[in-house]
Amino acid sequence: KETFTCWWKPGEDGGLPTNYTLTYRKEGETTTHECPDYISSGPNSCYFNKKHTSIWTMYIITINATNQMGSSSSDPRYVDVTYIVEPDPPVNLTLELKQPEDKKPYLWMKWYPPTLVDVRSGWLTLQYEIRLKPEKATEWETHFAGQQTQFKILSLYPGQKYLVQVRCKPDHGFWSEWSPESSIQIPNDVTMKDTIVWIFVAVLSAVICLIMVAAVALKGHSMVTCI
Repeated sequence: KETFTCWWKPGEDGGLPTNYTLTYRKEGETTTHECPDYISSGPNSCYFNKKHTSIWTMYIITINATNQMGSSSSDPRYVDVTYIVEPDPPVNLTLELKQPEDKKPYLWMKWYPPTLVDVRSGWLTLQYEIRLKPEKATEWETHFAGQQTQFKILSLYPGQKYLVQVRCKPDHGFWSEWSPESSIQIPNDVTMKDTIVWIFVAVLSAVICLIMVAAVALKGHSMVTCI
């Protein structure tokens, strides 16, 4: 069961003590309610606990300000909780180095949806994003995993300790925080190096050889013409 919080920024009050209240009603209802909890989420906020949170329901929310000069209200804000969900991070991220015969080794990872998100009923679908980097690197490499809860990475460097995190978002909501870092040590095995790196080395070596051959040929030609 979900909860949600609303925050607001106080307007100009001329230095006068001002009292703010949040009132709301649900679409299709005529009864107006006041914020159930002004305390739990801090100043200028209203927390809706599980009892006061309904999915697929439009909330019509207004902020009211009152002081010695009178009262004023904000324009109504229409909120469907389904579209503002920020889930908890995925859980139980596990990493494993797979080394199939006659194939390039790869990093295999899997995780589970946040504990409090009901994905089995189908009312909420999550998408996942992964990021990883060598421990001493400064930039993350990011991969979009879609709705799957497992993924594999083929491009790895030997002898490196990799850090991996995963996060999730509903189709119409916001990204969660990143999960706690999980790590794995890649063996110091030259066969692990990315094929692209070896191609680059081979091409670079070939270019150097061609330059040397051309230089020798040019030198020989110069010697012949000078005699």
